[in-house]
Amino acid sequence: MSNMQLPVTTQPDERKEPLIPIGWVIAGVVVTLVISVAFIVLMVYLANNYADTILVVRDIFIIALGLMSCLSGIVLTLLLIAVIRLVNMLEFELKPILLKTNETLGTIRGTTVFMSENVVRPMTAASSYVAGLRRGVATLFGNPRRR
Repeated sequence: MSNMQLPVTTQPDERKEPLIPIGWVIAGVVVTLVISVAFIVLMVYLANNYADTILVVRDIFIIALGLMSCLSGIVLTLLLIAVIRLVNMLEFELKPILLKTNETLGTIRGTTVFMSENVVRPMTAASSYVAGLRRGVATLFGNPRRR
């Protein structure tokens, strides 16, 4: 065995910048924490001082949550219908188109093979025979164009 070393190619030191700068991420986390703590403090204050109002607000949020879940169910049903239509379109419209395209490509392939075997190959052979004959005549009798 020989100690043959392959040349090492070094890549230039490319520093890729992140998609979102780290400063923005830290600022977002800090702002989210501050808003969350402020919300918790507000809820505790309101629960201690305005308990009846909090109960009404809680009931309103429960109703809103129920309406949103109904709306989500409707949207998911519509999404399911759209997916079913997409699958039907792929199966019954695009699949026949792809089959016809494949059939057309087979026909083109057959035509190309036919033309190659019955036109191009005989023409190439005839052209090579004529070139050989021409060269042989030029070798035996000289090139008539030079006179």
